[in-house]
Amino acid sequence: MPRRRGVPTTIARRGELIAERDPLRPSGRLLRQGDMEASYIDLADPTHLEFDYMRWMRIVLRAARARRVIHVGGGACALARALAAEDPEGRQEVCEVDPDVLAVAREHLGLRRAPGLRVRLAEGRAFVADQGAASWDAIAMDAFVAATVPRRLITLQALADVARVAPLALINVLDDRSARDVRAVAAALAEAYPQTWALGGRGGNTIVIGSAAVLRLDLGWIATRLAADPSPARVTPPTAMARLLSGTLPLRDEDVRTG
Repeated sequence: MPRRRGVPTTIARRGELIAERDPLRPSGRLLRQGDMEASYIDLADPTHLEFDYMRWMRIVLRAARARRVIHVGGGACALARALAAEDPEGRQEVCEVDPDVLAVAREHLGLRRAPGLRVRLAEGRAFVADQGAASWDAIAMDAFVAATVPRRLITLQALADVARVAPLALINVLDDRSARDVRAVAAALAEAYPQTWALGGRGGNTIVIGSAAVLRLDLGWIATRLAADPSPARVTPPTAMARLLSGTLPLRDEDVRTG
């Protein structure tokens, strides 16, 4: 994520949630949750994505021509709002489990009703489980407890259900050089999808992706556009991902209950 210089102005607090005004972009609003930057919105330009990993996700969704997308984890709904602004005839469905996050987003980060966008207070896994087979184009997960993706969202059983509902899954993971969480997510996706790959920069966010063979995604096209991003990312293709996953077992529901 790019770092803004200057001293931001706090405009609202609710528990550990802080809404700030960007000193370098008068229409920019940042939502913090504790020490984490949770969302950034440009009130004057909903298509602007400040966080690099969201721009990377948008590149993949465009390559897949995904117009019907479930977003698990909303924050201020930056990615969903950007996609809805670009394609009002599409369908962006956001599941956010924290009512305070939605309240701050509506009061201070410009979250409003918009064509192609629906935001609901809902737990993402339960919502996905209620969807019909192949009823969505993609599922994008950007959900965290502290800096960790909730384990119940990334088990073998949970991601099998994701694959039932959509031919493309994108999961944002924060990890260190050990790539432990990246491997855990990818191991479960590899059981659910015929292709598992990833993209990311030198550190921080990695997007782990599962894709169905029917998509026939052009990873070269995607890599070219990622390289041109202000914060370039590189693609880890399925062959390299398979080597990375050697010996890694996917997380299961029973591990979450007992671990």
